[in-house]
Amino acid sequence: MNGETWFKPFFRAYFWRFALIVLLGILTLASAAMLMFTSGFLISKSALRPENILLVYVPIVGVRTFGIARAVIHYVERLTGHDAVLRILSKMRVKLYKLLEPQALFIRSRQKTGDILGVLAEDIENLQNVYIRTIFPAAAAVVMYVLAVVFAGRFSLGFAALAAIYLLVLIAVLPYISYRLTRTKHKQLKEQRSGLYQKLTDAVMGIGDWVISGRAAAFADSYEEAETRVTRIERSLRSWARLRTLIGQLAVGLAVVITLYWSGQEYANGRINVTLIAAFVLVIFPLMDAFLPISEAVERIPQYQDAVARLNRITETSGLNRTAVRPASPSAASSDPDMPPPAQVHISLQNVSFTYSEGEQPSVSHVNLELPQGKRIAVIGRSGAGKSTLLKLILGALEPSAGEVALNGIPAAELAPHMPDYAAVLNQSPHLFDTTVGNNIRLGQLSATDEQIAAAAESARLGGLISSLSAGLDTPMHETGQRFSGGERQRVALARVLLQNTPVLILDEPTIGLDPKTERELMATVLEAAKGKTLIWVTHHLTFARQMDEIIFMNQGGIEMRGTHDELMANHERYRHLYRLDRPK
Repeated sequence: MNGETWFKPFFRAYFWRFALIVLLGILTLASAAMLMFTSGFLISKSALRPENILLVYVPIVGVRTFGIARAVIHYVERLTGHDAVLRILSKMRVKLYKLLEPQALFIRSRQKTGDILGVLAEDIENLQNVYIRTIFPAAAAVVMYVLAVVFAGRFSLGFAALAAIYLLVLIAVLPYISYRLTRTKHKQLKEQRSGLYQKLTDAVMGIGDWVISGRAAAFADSYEEAETRVTRIERSLRSWARLRTLIGQLAVGLAVVITLYWSGQEYANGRINVTLIAAFVLVIFPLMDAFLPISEAVERIPQYQDAVARLNRITETSGLNRTAVRPASPSAASSDPDMPPPAQVHISLQNVSFTYSEGEQPSVSHVNLELPQGKRIAVIGRSGAGKSTLLKLILGALEPSAGEVALNGIPAAELAPHMPDYAAVLNQSPHLFDTTVGNNIRLGQLSATDEQIAAAAESARLGGLISSLSAGLDTPMHETGQRFSGGERQRVALARVLLQNTPVLILDEPTIGLDPKTERELMATVLEAAKGKTLIWVTHHLTFARQMDEIIFMNQGGIEMRGTHDELMANHERYRHLYRLDRPK
C-alpha cells in the first residue's frame, strides 16, 4: 500500500506516543488476564475452606487491584489513543486541503464532485481507523501472544507448543482467510458507495432538471437500484462476520476444553495445585478477547488501501504531469507575508505552452501576451480552445510546460499562495453562503468595515436592492443565495471581488445564464467599477467588445486572431461574422 505521504510522516512524528498507546493496550489485556486468573484462583482457594483468611487475602487484593487497573488503564489507553489519532486526523485534513486548494481551478474539470465528497467524508475518516482498529490492537495482540506462550511454557513445554500453534491460527490463519474472502467484497462496496456519492451529488445539484424533464421517478429508481447493490454487499459481509464470530466462539470453547483437560491432567500428575485449574480456564476468555478481533482488523486493510489510492489519485499530480503548483520559493515579492499587496501588476506570458498529459494535444500553445497595469482584454473562442487553461496559468494554479508566466517578473506559480493579493476572479457561478448579504461581501476582505462593505455594494450597483430590503446588508441570502435573482447574486459576488481590491480582475464568463438585458447591465457595472484595473474577460459573447483594448481569439490552444475591435472588423471576415451573429439587439 503506497501510504508514504499519509502514514510514514505520522509514524515518525508520533512514534513514542504510539509506543505508549500499545504499551497501555498490553497492560489493559494483561490486567484483564490477571483479573480472571486471580479470580479463578480465589474461587478455588475459597472453595477449599482455608483455615486462615490470610491464605486468600493476597488473591482478594489482587482481584481488586487488577479489576481497578483494567478499567483505569483501558480509559487512559483510549484517551491517549484517540488524542493521538484526532491530532493526526486534523493534520490529514489540513494536508488534504492544502493539496486541493491550489488546484481548485482545475480539479472540478478532472474529478467528479462525488469523488471529492467521498474523499472528504469517508476516506480521511477511514485512515483514522488504521490506528484505532488495526495497528494498535494487532500490535498488542502479538505481544500478548508471545507472553501467553512464554507463560504456558513455565508449566509445560508441550502445552506451550500446542498453545503457540492454536493461537497462531487465531491471530494469523483465520485473519488471512477472512482477508482473502472479503477483499473483493470490500472493494466492490467502496466502488458502489462512491457511485452513490456521485448519484446523490447529481440529485442535489440537478434535482430541478430531473423534475422538469419528468424523469424524477427514473432517477429515484436508479438510485434505489444502486442502494440495493450496496445493501446486498453489506449483507454478504455481515453474514461472513456472523460466521466468523461463530468460528471464534467455537475456538474459545475448544480452547477452554483443551485447557481444562490439560490442567486436570497436570493436577492428576501432581505438577500443579488444584486451585490453578479454574485460573487457567478463566484466563482463556480475556486472551481470546485480544486475539479474535484481529480478523476484523485485517479485513479493513482493503478499505485503507482504497482510501489511500483515492487520496493519491485526487491529490497527487500523477496524470497531470506539470500541473502541480511548486512550493513558493523565496523572492522579494513573496517571502514577506507582511508586505502590502502590489498597487500595479504587469503580466507577461513568454512563449507559453501547457499540456495536461503526455501524448495529448497542448491546451495552450506558444502564447505571448504583455498586459501592463490597466489594460483590458477579451479572450474569446469555442469551448476547449484553451481559455480556461490560460486563466489557470495566469493565476499560478498550473505551471507551464514550456515558457514563462510572470507577474511583476516573478513566476506566477511561485506567487500562487499570494495570488489573492494580485488578482480577483468573478466566475459564472460564484458560491454565496447561507448568511447575510454583508457577510458574503465581507469575504473579499475580512477586516473591512461596514462603510467599506456598503461602498463596495454601491460600486456594484446594489444600493437600490439593499435599501429595499428591510434588514439591509443584514438580510439573509439563504442557501446558495437563492433568495435573489441570478443578476443580483452576480452583483453580490462582484461587490465581494471589488472589496478585495486587487490590481487585476478576471471575468470567467460571469454572465452565462443571464438574460441579455441583465447581462448588459452587469457588464456595464463591471466596466465602470473596474476602471484602472487590468481586466481579463473570458467570454463567448462580443458584448462591449468595443470597450476592450485588445481582443484575442483562441483556437486549439493558440492565438488565431488578435487586435482591437476595429482592427478585427477591418481585417478578419470571421470576426465580422461572429460579431454580426452576437451583436446586442
